[in-house]
Amino acid sequence: MTAWLLVEGAQTAALAAWLDRMRFLLRVEVADESEQWATLGQLLPTGSAPLVEPAAPNGVPLVWHDPWAAVQTGGWQYAAHDDHPGAQFPAVELLVERARLAEVAATARAGGLPVAGTLALEALRIAAWRPRFGGEVDDRTIPHELDWLRSAVHLSKGCYRGQETVAKVHNLGHPPRRLVMLHLDGSDALLPGHGAPVLHEGAPVGTVTSSARHHELGPIALAVVKRSLDPAATLVVEADGVAIAAAQQVIVPTDAGATAGVPRIPRLGAVPRSQA
Repeated sequence: MTAWLLVEGAQTAALAAWLDRMRFLLRVEVADESEQWATLGQLLPTGSAPLVEPAAPNGVPLVWHDPWAAVQTGGWQYAAHDDHPGAQFPAVELLVERARLAEVAATARAGGLPVAGTLALEALRIAAWRPRFGGEVDDRTIPHELDWLRSAVHLSKGCYRGQETVAKVHNLGHPPRRLVMLHLDGSDALLPGHGAPVLHEGAPVGTVTSSARHHELGPIALAVVKRSLDPAATLVVEADGVAIAAAQQVIVPTDAGATAGVPRIPRLGAVPRSQA
């Protein structure tokens, strides 16, 4: 059996090394196949066929359907939206042999394939509130902050690394940060880069994780901000020394988590406020 893992290019070597350290069966082999295989992306509505025939070793087409389009079994959505924009992002990734890329490119140049660049895909991803490991994730991220319980976690399955944190924050606590989408003022034709500070009244309250120009929404960004930040707060983003006005669209609400509704038990010896 072969399991294919599609990851950010910069993470390939580190992940392969970690998987090698985690081997418990001698017959498990880890290999970086990046030089032989390439990944192509497409938005593929239900019932449609891929525009490029994927590779199919052993008779199984190598196509990964992004589950972000709907809340998965065992998942949980914090975003309080019935019409979640993720439904408009039926993304797939398919593997082809790198030797075929020249053929695919020639077909596209001849008009045989409708194609768009990665900047267009990035804009659609941001508009769909879809977190990306290479953009929104840092060394402190937990999935609750990005509303990633929607598709990446099964809350009634275990055990897995980090399950205690996932369960405790979801049932009893709140994520310390939260994902928002920013609608940016486009007057200066600037886009903030990854890590650009988000400010409220001159104080940093978060950072931009991804940004793009959307064909309808204009300049937009995803940002991770403090959970306590007022959703109505006036924000600016710094880019190349310019302060860009930003309007916050809530993805993860300030009260996300604590779904078990367990009342807080007073500490022993604590004096009620009415008696203090």
